[in-house]
Amino acid sequence: MTLIRKSLASLTLLTLLSGCQTAPNTLGGTGDLGVIVERATGSLAVVNTSRQQRVDQVEGLGDLSHASVKFSRDARYAFVFGRDGGLSKVDLLSGEITARVMQSGNSIGGAISQDGRLVAVANYEPGGVKIFDSENLALVADIPATWQDENGQEQRSKVVGLVDAPGNRFVYSLFEAGEIHVVDMNAETPEMTRFTDVGKNPYDALIDPSGRYYIAGLFGEDGLVLLDLWHTGSGVQRILPDYGRGDERLPVYKMPHLEGWAMAGNEAWLPAVGRHEVLVADKDDWALIDRIPVQGQPIFVMSRPDERQVWVSFAHPANDVVQVIDTETRQITATLLPGKAVLHMEFTPRGEHVWISARDSDRVTVYDTRTLQEVARLKSESPSGIFFTDRAHRIGL
Repeated sequence: MTLIRKSLASLTLLTLLSGCQTAPNTLGGTGDLGVIVERATGSLAVVNTSRQQRVDQVEGLGDLSHASVKFSRDARYAFVFGRDGGLSKVDLLSGEITARVMQSGNSIGGAISQDGRLVAVANYEPGGVKIFDSENLALVADIPATWQDENGQEQRSKVVGLVDAPGNRFVYSLFEAGEIHVVDMNAETPEMTRFTDVGKNPYDALIDPSGRYYIAGLFGEDGLVLLDLWHTGSGVQRILPDYGRGDERLPVYKMPHLEGWAMAGNEAWLPAVGRHEVLVADKDDWALIDRIPVQGQPIFVMSRPDERQVWVSFAHPANDVVQVIDTETRQITATLLPGKAVLHMEFTPRGEHVWISARDSDRVTVYDTRTLQEVARLKSESPSGIFFTDRAHRIGL
């Protein structure tokens, strides 16, 4: 009797569920979606990482040279930061631009707040940060990056290295001013903490995966500066004092991207400036512990999600090569040729594949990271940045 009642109950439940289903083929998640920036056409290719296919194309996004992308908390929308100051919100499921503003004359990336309500943009011209409501891109705050020059005149500085930090804060650096600012967005009006005289010309920055350490590179001198966001009262400290071009002032074809630093275990793997080396530092005291020779000047040094491999891309003229380093032996295990002018790499969320853009070959190549064999090749016009939606749930990305 009990079995009959359960069966009837199950049948009733299935019937109800069946009645509730509407057009199942139109439903879809966004967890295996991503975008490829196609800079020459000012468009995004929407891609599916499970099928390794393009699924849509979104045009009309303006100048996308050096563009970057962040994702909404639900991973449905992409916020696109164009070089021309355009900020666009793109629906990945419909392929539509749902909001767009021209918010400056020249911008260089952005960030989304911990709670997903706010989108911040770093601007070169005019220098400063603008913060928008992520729902409709309505302006919430306009924070000019002002400073006093040696003559006591107020100037505006370019903003670089903008990241999100825990506690609904944004952190960024001022290139000309040599400052780091922390903006707390929990109150009705932004509350700013300034760190002055941190070093000459900070040009880029990163925040570690825990959200505790903000690290900025210096273009005007050697070394890096570190801000511990757990103890901001301790101020900014110098780390890796020899990091940079050194006394030889080596030619640098392209400055490394600090966001591409790899964290593997208790080690930080970073691209040397101007040298054909990947550097390994101890995260406890930031002491340099190894130098690994590679085939060119490294640009991105990126860790596979399980941290067993580090993949390295390079500056011109050897920028058609990607090398793979085993993080346990610190030996190069593969040298791959994904195409001409490799610009970016992106791992799938669990790291079984890596996608690599080759701008001058008009293609994106997908590799199996276990076998190191090519598994797919997608046509793409001048591809640059590749961004997958798992970034929506990671600090600083």
